[in-house]
Amino acid sequence: MKIFLIEDDKEISKMLRSYLMTENFEVVCASDGQMACEAFDTDTYSIVLLDLMIPKLTGMDVMKHIRKKSTVPIIIISAKDSDSDKTLGLGLGADDYITKPFSVTEVMARIKANIRRSTEYTVIQPEHTKFVWGKLTMDLENHTVTKSGKIVELTAKEFDILRLLLEHPQKVYTKAQLYSMVWNDAYMGDENAVNVHISRLRNKIEDDPRKPQTVVTVWGIGYKLGASV
Repeated sequence: MKIFLIEDDKEISKMLRSYLMTENFEVVCASDGQMACEAFDTDTYSIVLLDLMIPKLTGMDVMKHIRKKSTVPIIIISAKDSDSDKTLGLGLGADDYITKPFSVTEVMARIKANIRRSTEYTVIQPEHTKFVWGKLTMDLENHTVTKSGKIVELTAKEFDILRLLLEHPQKVYTKAQLYSMVWNDAYMGDENAVNVHISRLRNKIEDDPRKPQTVVTVWGIGYKLGASV
């Protein structure tokens, strides 16, 4: 599998590239935003590791560029650790956020979890390959979601959240359960990731995201699938 590493700090880039190669990943590096966009347009990757503070074009600009073309998992690696930065990054399409300084083992664990979540559906043949709920149709064979016949572009995490709800339409999931099952990681009490991804998903599939009918809130508990209309 090929990893796209976008990082302008040469020492960090060298360290990560060396470690990832020992884990049998192919690693392509870019040190500025312009180079990153050009490299992304000419190749395909299994996952993107993206620093926010890079020259020429910011990491946020690069992420917007990628999201116009692809739903490849994106993990932000940044020294910016405020809740607003994390929320903005996740809101623009990132699947995960790691704060510097970090351990390479943490990065490796996040990479494997995100790749596993984004690729497992093509490896395991599910019992049901298509779900229809109101105007929405999810096809697991080609990993697509349509609304009234039109393709809805979802990130890997958004797809996973919607699939989980469609597979268990009567079940109410807490934020901790959603995080554990979709992120495949222990829930540490940070609600930002779940809240942002639910909000993004609603913006894409609901007729009125302010009054959601598909992904509904069960106050004090979590989320469930609404009535099929």
